[in-house]
Amino acid sequence: MLSKNLTKYLHSLQLKKFRLEHNAFLVEGAKSVLELLTADFQTELVVVTEQFYKENTQKLEKQPFRLEIATADELARAGTLQTNDAALAVVKTKDNDFLYAEKGEYVLILDDIRDPGNLGTIIRIADWYGITKIVCSQTTTDWYNPKVIAASKGSFTRVRGYYAELTAYLEKVRNMEHGTQIYGTFLEGKNIHQTTFGDTGYIVMGNESNGIGPTVEQFVIHKITIPRFGGAESLNVGIAAAVVLDNWRRG
Repeated sequence: MLSKNLTKYLHSLQLKKFRLEHNAFLVEGAKSVLELLTADFQTELVVVTEQFYKENTQKLEKQPFRLEIATADELARAGTLQTNDAALAVVKTKDNDFLYAEKGEYVLILDDIRDPGNLGTIIRIADWYGITKIVCSQTTTDWYNPKVIAASKGSFTRVRGYYAELTAYLEKVRNMEHGTQIYGTFLEGKNIHQTTFGDTGYIVMGNESNGIGPTVEQFVIHKITIPRFGGAESLNVGIAAAVVLDNWRRG
């Protein structure tokens, strides 16, 4: 049975204030926890059901973290998922290291993405297309929000996030990266299906409602758009990211 103090600690990590205080975050569900066990993260605690423990004994026992056994009901009450019959982990956050595009690489930049589900989905999509670095504005939702981690489906273990004041970041990039291309998604721009991407660069995605802000727009060299053929007013930013990265991969 989980102690009251431990349950209280797990509950506290649902809030950004306490994630910052403890430098820790929650990972929930069988798939995400199993991916975590082989990833480059420092795991503090893993809480598992007896069944999950029996199925993964060797993987769990060779790890240097505290291990607790709980019921599925206790896991669900301690975490954010309505149903969790497998595992939950407490993991140390990583430092906010400066990320930029190496030669032959692309970085995704997110300007004011507020919805945790959207950010988690974008992390997962980036992982699918081989993007390993995402730079977020300071107003973008917290990378370690439990909803972000859950929506990423384990991709957070392979994609690194960096938070920055984007105008300062892009100014630095512009000064240090000669010939690097910066693309941004707009309602008006060049057809994404007719766009040829450079060897090295950055792709900027904007806020769900307002798009890319004017202070970031000034750094965009190539404005691109996903052409609309029907009556929908807009695309979900996660779907838009998938379309853009698919076209980027096609060259």
